[in-house]
Amino acid sequence: MPRQLDWSTLPFFLELARQGRLAPAARRLRVDHTTVSRRVAELEKSLDLKLFDRSAEGFSLTEAGRGLLPHAEAMEAQALAMTDGRDDASAGVQGRVRVASMEGIAAQYLARRLPRLARRHPGLMVEIVTSPALYNLTKREADISLSFAPVRGPKLTIRQVGGFGLFLYAAPSYLAEHGTPETPAALAEHSFVDYVEDLVQIPEVHWLLDAVPAPRVAFRSSSMYAQATAAANGAGLVLLPSFAGESDPRLVPVLKPQIRAERPIYLAVHEDLAWVPRVRETVRFLEETLRADRDFLMDGAPEN
Repeated sequence: MPRQLDWSTLPFFLELARQGRLAPAARRLRVDHTTVSRRVAELEKSLDLKLFDRSAEGFSLTEAGRGLLPHAEAMEAQALAMTDGRDDASAGVQGRVRVASMEGIAAQYLARRLPRLARRHPGLMVEIVTSPALYNLTKREADISLSFAPVRGPKLTIRQVGGFGLFLYAAPSYLAEHGTPETPAALAEHSFVDYVEDLVQIPEVHWLLDAVPAPRVAFRSSSMYAQATAAANGAGLVLLPSFAGESDPRLVPVLKPQIRAERPIYLAVHEDLAWVPRVRETVRFLEETLRADRDFLMDGAPEN
């Protein structure tokens, strides 16, 4: 006969289900991996069910584990509701929100805007995490994703909340030495800065080919900021998002608006977190900011 369920074992089950391995689950829970293994074993014993298949590749849910997962997630959501009951008008929005994005958006757009949110809600602490690949919200690697490629996963709310234009930029010193191209056809005589092709993990980031079909590339980097710095030091022309190029005093636009590309901006949040006050307010702020900055983002108009 199954013993009484110990509710404190459920977070260990959830994290192992999301991460698939003991070490990442332990890091998320801030315990050692033996604790995760022991608490999951206690849960299996109390339910008299095998919840995971164990292999060299990690842990995968059994049929019983898959059946338990939505119930455990519902309990987690209810626990969040209780702990976030403090986020009322008198206490203010409080807690930590993690926003995942690409390096360029994070460093050259979000980092300039999010301090306004901190001033609006002093009890809120926002973390920006970046990666050349998309974060997994289902595994709770972040609370919110803001990217130009939609993330994938169950129970995610994903919508387009804006977009940005990309334009060519160059250093005045480069143009003085090589001349300023007056027509798109003249770009055949110029050098370009681009991404390292075999390191591009998100196809949408290889945007130079959208605007210049056969560029003569002289410098490559997996970092957009490194590309901008190389262009600023005379390496060649670079295609940058408006939020990066227009804000860089080292660069000037070239053939704008004849040469341009566009990318959408998608916002994603897990359904279980969308209504949590600290997450909801961060989402609202991001949507408001993107709407207010639309002309700047799409056309490179002066910033608000």
